[in-house]
Amino acid sequence: MPTERFQFTGEGGHQLSAALELPDGEAAAFALFAHCFTCGKDALAAKRIAVALAAKGIAVLRFDFTGLGSSEGDFANTTFSSNVADLVRAADHLRSIRKAPSVLIGHSLGGAAILAAAGQIPEARAVVAIAAPSDPAHVTGLFKEHIDKIRTEGEVEVSLAGRPFRIRREFLDDIAERELMKDVTGLHKALLVMHSPVDDTVGIDNATKIFVAAKHPKSFISLDHADHLLTKPADALYAADVIAAWASRYIDTEKPAKAMDLAEDPRKVVVQETRKSKFNQIITVGPHRLVADEPVTAGGADAGPGPYDFLLAGLGACTSMTMRLYADRKSLPLERVTVTLKHSKIYAKDCEECETRDGMLDQIERDITMDGALDAEQRKKLMEIADKCPVHRTLTSEIRIVTKAVD
Repeated sequence: MPTERFQFTGEGGHQLSAALELPDGEAAAFALFAHCFTCGKDALAAKRIAVALAAKGIAVLRFDFTGLGSSEGDFANTTFSSNVADLVRAADHLRSIRKAPSVLIGHSLGGAAILAAAGQIPEARAVVAIAAPSDPAHVTGLFKEHIDKIRTEGEVEVSLAGRPFRIRREFLDDIAERELMKDVTGLHKALLVMHSPVDDTVGIDNATKIFVAAKHPKSFISLDHADHLLTKPADALYAADVIAAWASRYIDTEKPAKAMDLAEDPRKVVVQETRKSKFNQIITVGPHRLVADEPVTAGGADAGPGPYDFLLAGLGACTSMTMRLYADRKSLPLERVTVTLKHSKIYAKDCEECETRDGMLDQIERDITMDGALDAEQRKKLMEIADKCPVHRTLTSEIRIVTKAVD
């Protein structure tokens, strides 16, 4: 099976080293794998699980977090939050080159990071946490004798798995503030918790806390007799077999990723809460990701345009595109179109041409600027064409919105 190696830009601007395990044929689905603390993409468990899943038709992207393996950057500058951000960047890159991951898998602290990142990857439908701590701060137990010194001096070199790593106070502060159980409670995706009852690094009680906090659908698999790092090949292969079988209930493994006929299945707009702030949303349209929010005055964080901003943008873009098509077809000297829009509420009684006479009405003001050596007749015709753009027709016609709850 082929392995595709490349780099992508992480949250801190560094180039992160990645490997994409691909099936021999077309991939039925794509997965993103997060490795354990201070490990790397080539850790035994990560590589064995990725290869085994690829053999079952699920392509798996694994990568070295900032400052680890072959990735650029300084490990001392990383935090749990920066790892989460790198996971979202990895999903973005996979979306741009192939298809967004529908399965998210994390091992140890990588499992906690996957749980935290899942809400920012809308296409993900199935999440797997292997030997994951219920609190990222659990990892400080690996260097607990140095914590006071880290807080006092700001940075200390510690030995982890026989290798030196520098840990900074910022790392401790970041994981102390992370409330992972809120992410688990608000996951709204299928969850598989896998844990060994004899794990002496991350105790089985962590799996209990994660499982209890999660909402259905959720499943638990005991990795009997396995150690924390799944160093025995049989344990990693068993985990991969279970993940593939379990994930098949939540992903379309029969239809190859590239076989979608967009004419028969128009691409959907997916909007999902990020829970970063009260109104913050991630919008996914095919390979594109947008952020929506509300202004601070409306209780939001103003991290992106608001819902009505997007509505106006859709009308403005459609107006400009429609005018451009007409101008090019008629060889009109139209150099550039600028559409400026504003939404407001007005009293119905102030609108003479409106059928509604009582209460308030929505009003959209649309100002169109046309650059170019156009005569009066050409400008008049283009203004008529503006009203024929498909979005304009949709907004001014009867609209049927069908809403249903999806389990």
